[in-house]
Amino acid sequence: MTYPVQIEATSPLRFDRIQLALRLVIAIALGWVGVSAGWLGCALFLALPVIAAVAISTRGAQAYLDDIGPKVWRAVSWLLAFSAYMLLLVDRFPTGEPTGVEIQIRPEARPATGTALLRLITSIPSGFVLAILGCVSSVLFVIGAVTILVDERVPTWIVGFQRGMLRWQARLAAYHASLVDEYPPFSFEAAPAQPGDHAHTA
Repeated sequence: MTYPVQIEATSPLRFDRIQLALRLVIAIALGWVGVSAGWLGCALFLALPVIAAVAISTRGAQAYLDDIGPKVWRAVSWLLAFSAYMLLLVDRFPTGEPTGVEIQIRPEARPATGTALLRLITSIPSGFVLAILGCVSSVLFVIGAVTILVDERVPTWIVGFQRGMLRWQARLAAYHASLVDEYPPFSFEAAPAQPGDHAHTA
């Protein structure tokens, strides 16, 4: 069995320098409001389990999976598509049109209020490793930006690492939001889709 969340990004052969400039403006703007200090990431980390716990306690587990969970996942999917854009994996800002990011999820959760809140703790090891990898990813972004300026391309080894980062983010987010129960693997590897996966193209 493969992990019930898979994400892939189709990268262009050549990247647009104007889109690179837009990324830099976005990065500066986000840094200006304090994202560089990590408060937005911490807020998201705290919000997903709390949203799940409140919804489960007031509406029930099945209502969360059927009604609220899909809405949460749509928001997470947009953030993942935005992450793919900022990681130099795709060259289209997510505005509602296809960007080349395909996300598949196979719901396999049996959420409860207590287990949803417990993920604030159980997600820490994976989140800690992801934070360390994020530092490496930031350095690779700078290298990739330089190569785009030179010949409008991103080296395949950088693309491979950034795709692994995106997979890690997607799997941890789905687990953290109590949409899947299986702990996300400490792996960059992709796996083929399975029957019952629900595809979403961002």
